[in-house]
Amino acid sequence: MHRRTLSEPSPAPMASLPGMKPPCDDAAIRSAPADSPCRPQSGPWILAAAILGTSMAFIDSTVVNVALPALESSFKAGVIDVQWVVESYGLFLGALILVGGAAGDRFGRRKVFLTGIALFALASAACGMAQSIHQLIAARALQGIGAALLTPGSLAIISASFPEVERGRAIGTWSGFSAITTALGPVLGGWLIQHATWRWIFFINLPLAAAVILISIVHVPESHGPVAKRLDLLGALLAIIGLGGLVFGLIESPRLGWTNLKVSGSLLIAIVSLISFPFVEARAPSPMVPLTLFRSRTFSGANLLTLFLYAALGIFFFIFPMNLIQVQGYSATAAGAAALPLILLMFFLSRWSGGLVSRYGAKPPLIIGPLIAAAGFALFTVPGVGSSYWKSFFPAFIVLGFGMAVSVAPLTTAVMGTVDQKFAGAASGINNAVARVAGLLAIAVFGILMVNAFATRLDRQLANLNFPPAARQQLLSNRTMLAAIDPPSGLDPAQTANAKTAIDSSFLFAFRLVAFCCASLAIASAAMATLIIEGPANHQKA
Repeated sequence: MHRRTLSEPSPAPMASLPGMKPPCDDAAIRSAPADSPCRPQSGPWILAAAILGTSMAFIDSTVVNVALPALESSFKAGVIDVQWVVESYGLFLGALILVGGAAGDRFGRRKVFLTGIALFALASAACGMAQSIHQLIAARALQGIGAALLTPGSLAIISASFPEVERGRAIGTWSGFSAITTALGPVLGGWLIQHATWRWIFFINLPLAAAVILISIVHVPESHGPVAKRLDLLGALLAIIGLGGLVFGLIESPRLGWTNLKVSGSLLIAIVSLISFPFVEARAPSPMVPLTLFRSRTFSGANLLTLFLYAALGIFFFIFPMNLIQVQGYSATAAGAAALPLILLMFFLSRWSGGLVSRYGAKPPLIIGPLIAAAGFALFTVPGVGSSYWKSFFPAFIVLGFGMAVSVAPLTTAVMGTVDQKFAGAASGINNAVARVAGLLAIAVFGILMVNAFATRLDRQLANLNFPPAARQQLLSNRTMLAAIDPPSGLDPAQTANAKTAIDSSFLFAFRLVAFCCASLAIASAAMATLIIEGPANHQKA
């Protein structure tokens, strides 16, 4: 039987839209030895626990984007507040996921996995019962911590429980079911939001978590890493402070202003923390980010490519549901189903994409794939208000999905094929963390652009309409609500209709600008592949 090496593409990795698998999840499973083989009868149960556990984290990330308009309406919140609903989760998940994997190796993978599941379930209950946007944000932060423990734990449990000869089938099963939950999660979540309440997208995690805990206690064997390494707590703390300060300063700057001490102070603290991070990692006995990996140009280039491409995906899928629901008039269910063509296309073409790597190497697909994705992002700037889905968004999703399908398997190969086996787990973990942090930073950075572009366009349109000064000022003061702004009371029907048209067209202007930025980021990804990623003959392993 042929055994796949780390330099060959892994089967069917999915792109990391918010909540989807980052590029190297399958590689993470392959990279670890099976040090605690499971009983044959326990294999399906172990896979069920891993699938349900990771699916909770995948679905909640994706469904929350569909729920943002409902959250704005329920809490009378602006885009800055709902940014925090997404960012608080992503911040702790991105900063702690590497520590979560190390904690499983040290204290027991099943123990850490169960801790993550329990924390995620408790946080989900708190999300569902939140009475204010700030309570929801705090609960989402706890969800992020739980996800940082359960996500690497579920992958490590598969690695530890299945010998190499059986691992390919286990990965295929895990990937297939993960694809199904990724595709159906937003549709189910949208249906719950539309026909019940957004709170049920969190409450639905409770029976899933109970099932995972019961299965894990009965069937999942405990396992540890081959070496009980010390946790890099100082590195994790600097990552949280650095990323958290940066995100806080960027998100709050439109509301507080750049000169506000909270904004400038948090940015200063973030800069100091992030500059200190590599020096701390260089001296740490067990760093969560081994800097020696970045001696490989291809590894560094692949992570820069990941940063740009997944930043584009992160901000796009943050703002796109708002466009569909608040401007185009889609239901939450329809908005959740809108991206299905992209997800299905990536799933069915992933094996074909792996064949491209075998034939041409990773570099050509990593140039061509992001360029196709850039064309897909650009196509989203074409539709106006009221355009047919099949004539507007569907073709754009097909092109974007094809570009991502061409990109993801080669990206996994580029990351994993340039490191020694002993660094395989760290390499996949770093690339996954980069994919998550990319979306985190993109929402913070492009949120500023989005709000300012919307406000500028709205001000210009209201000036042309000769709106009453008081009504005009009221609209502009609520600019951070974007398309969720309600026209001021006291206007006549014609003025109310004009205000709604101005709001929608201003949001569409901001959306198109962000989509063009997404296309530019995808082009930058292709440039990274062209300039930095080396051909197979030039690969040097770190």
